[in-house]
Amino acid sequence: MIVSHEWLKQFAPQSKSAVEIGELLGRHCVTLDSIARIAADLSRFVVGQVVSAARHPDSDHLWITKVDDGSGEILDVVCGAPNVEQGAKYPFARTGTVMPAGLTIEKRKIRGQTSNGMLCSANELGLGEDHDGILKLDTDVAPGTSINAIFGDGDAALDLDVLPNRPDLLCHRGVAREVAAILGTSWSAAPLDDVPGEELARVNDIPTVRGTSDASSGAVSVRIENVADCPSYIAAVIRGVSVTASPKWLRERLASVGVRSINNVVDATNYVLQAFGQPVHAFDLARLTNSSIVVRSTRDGEQIVTLDGVTRNLPAGTTVICDESVPVAIAGVMGGRDSEVTDSTTDILLEVAQFDARFVRRVRKIVALNTDASYRFERGVDAGGALEIARIAAALISHVANGKVESLLEVGLAAAPQPEALLRASRLERVLGIAVAPAEIKRRLEALACTVRQSTTGDGANEVVFAVSPPSWRHDLKLEIDLIEEVARLGGFDQLPDELRPFRPGNVPDDPLYLTSRRVRNALVASGLSEVRPMPFTDKGNDQTPRVLNPLAEDEPFLRATLLDTLAKRAEYNLSRKQGDIRLFEIGDAFAASVDVLPREEMRVAVLVMGARRPAHFTDSKPPSYDLWDAKAIAERIGEVAFGDGTVGLRPGSGDLLWTVYRKGNSAADAVDAVDAERDVGEVKLLRLDSPVWAAQAFGVEIKLGTVSSDNSRGTAAVGETRCTKRFQRLPTTPAAEFDLALLVPDSMAVSKVEQAMHEIGGELLERVVLFDEFRGKEIPTGYRSVAWRLTFRHSDRTLKDKEIAGRRAKLLNALATDLGIKPRAS
Repeated sequence: MIVSHEWLKQFAPQSKSAVEIGELLGRHCVTLDSIARIAADLSRFVVGQVVSAARHPDSDHLWITKVDDGSGEILDVVCGAPNVEQGAKYPFARTGTVMPAGLTIEKRKIRGQTSNGMLCSANELGLGEDHDGILKLDTDVAPGTSINAIFGDGDAALDLDVLPNRPDLLCHRGVAREVAAILGTSWSAAPLDDVPGEELARVNDIPTVRGTSDASSGAVSVRIENVADCPSYIAAVIRGVSVTASPKWLRERLASVGVRSINNVVDATNYVLQAFGQPVHAFDLARLTNSSIVVRSTRDGEQIVTLDGVTRNLPAGTTVICDESVPVAIAGVMGGRDSEVTDSTTDILLEVAQFDARFVRRVRKIVALNTDASYRFERGVDAGGALEIARIAAALISHVANGKVESLLEVGLAAAPQPEALLRASRLERVLGIAVAPAEIKRRLEALACTVRQSTTGDGANEVVFAVSPPSWRHDLKLEIDLIEEVARLGGFDQLPDELRPFRPGNVPDDPLYLTSRRVRNALVASGLSEVRPMPFTDKGNDQTPRVLNPLAEDEPFLRATLLDTLAKRAEYNLSRKQGDIRLFEIGDAFAASVDVLPREEMRVAVLVMGARRPAHFTDSKPPSYDLWDAKAIAERIGEVAFGDGTVGLRPGSGDLLWTVYRKGNSAADAVDAVDAERDVGEVKLLRLDSPVWAAQAFGVEIKLGTVSSDNSRGTAAVGETRCTKRFQRLPTTPAAEFDLALLVPDSMAVSKVEQAMHEIGGELLERVVLFDEFRGKEIPTGYRSVAWRLTFRHSDRTLKDKEIAGRRAKLLNALATDLGIKPRAS
């Protein structure tokens, strides 16, 4: 979207430069791609006053002038313009000045007379197309003054990368609203410098003729037959227009955004598009059969010659704008040549319509034509402002073409208000990481023209909740998070904290076993223990110990049966380096042999302590060592944190087994396991380490936290379990055979049921079933949807033959039809 800085200031008066406005928009609203000056830099030109002017003796069209350029020296300048006058002031380029076209002004002789500079025309300065004479300046400034003092610094074009969710920014008024909201200033709905207030007031006094499906005024009528594709159609009838060249101000407005001037009527419609974002179109009323507009579907064989001169075929059923007999415009895309405004046009029907975005996109692709109008309709225009735009456009055409607005007709459905959304101040604070005062939240949203009221609905008695109604042009404000983003960007994203904070990416609760392990970990760290995370492999094994087929290290090929075995090795590593004060714990998995395919996997916590109970301090230079009672206290603490206070007991053991940890019977189900009877869950024991003579006694605690579920079969996982174990499989060496199945599946049947049946019917050769499409449409029977899968078959030893694949496919279809009543979708 190209935005003129000077035009923008007509909507939102402000004193900032184009660069400052571009940076402001980039920080708060929309990406700025580039800024380009519209007019050439005039700072190198000065005001020159012609002191005298006489005919050149050797030419009948040249003048010899003496020019005061403010330097204190009167310069001889040869000029070829017919309108040079003694005493008048003109733009002057001194010797050495580089012109906008690249020419450097040099001191030279022309027909024997020396010329020291050049008096310039508007075209030579890049200020217009008039090159028949030099540009006379009506000014009192002294000679030598920079031309910028008269023309200003010039305009600049801002190239904005507007995303599809912000179609309201595809016009100057939309961007001006953002600038005003960010700066906290006011903005104008229709700049009176461009659209005279008295003309607009006269149009506003004209009553609107309304109808749901049709309306008429005098000889003009409008009818809509397809409200789904065209919800609203407004027609303004303007009579007595004079189609000529546009006034200078209008040509300059359009040129500032790269739009070519055509005539005053067409230029006015382009002005409305660029200024307000609403596409409008002018028809020659005399070229519409019976002065009628009918929005209807096309019939077989209908064609239209569009404004670009191309004959386009219109498929039957496509909504178009017609008169009483033939199409005169492709709705939302482009008008037709047979009804265009020409120099002989005197009466106009001005169209301001609303078209469904999906419909416009479909039609635009059918006719292979992309226009400024279709670009905006596809993204959504402001339905709530259509009548206002119609009045502004009619007033503008009436002003520039000397016409008179006769009537306004509005047909269709009234625009539905934007749904209200709730915004909780507490939720905003959690998302942004900073608190925003309720009054400031309200101010920022109201700056965007939202209607904001405080609601009584909230999560708590002191909850501050706002009910927000977005304006009609903000289609993207639907959810609470959308409103939070608006509050954040108006305040500036650079004001938000940049530190990482804890958050939950979804609403799925954490696994109970994870929560238990986290509580235990926090408690042990708080007790001064250090966590280790070694690999769960060991060199100690027997016939009952699970062995890994592809171990990471050949000297540790077994899955460990106890975590204390791993902690003991870490303790011996420290002792060999004369570190005898050891406080280690691990939360990890231990494995036991099972009659199933996979071993039984349990999550446990293990603690190993020895040496000083706490670090030495000048108040306690020789702290006591850990003893069996410390180990017992650690076990009790783990049981309390993991399973709840009073649910764990310890009974004395014998030998190296000091105590057995058990869970008490008849307790309620907790987060990990349901306990119906007393059972052992751990132990406290003496550890026999390979240690030096000076080392203290080591004590170990190991307690089971829960069982990790495993997929021990090819069937469905048990209820309440999750398949979390991956089998090792060799990479396939034979090619796969794939085919797709599109089936008609009842809406009441789950897709998982069909996939389970496919796996059972396909057998071992069925390697993968991937769902890739679901479709509902007119050709699908009621109560069904079309679901498509891609099936992959593979034999481990050979390439499957075509007959085998065809047989598998036929077997699948027959079995699905017999067992589930599912049939393939007809192609």
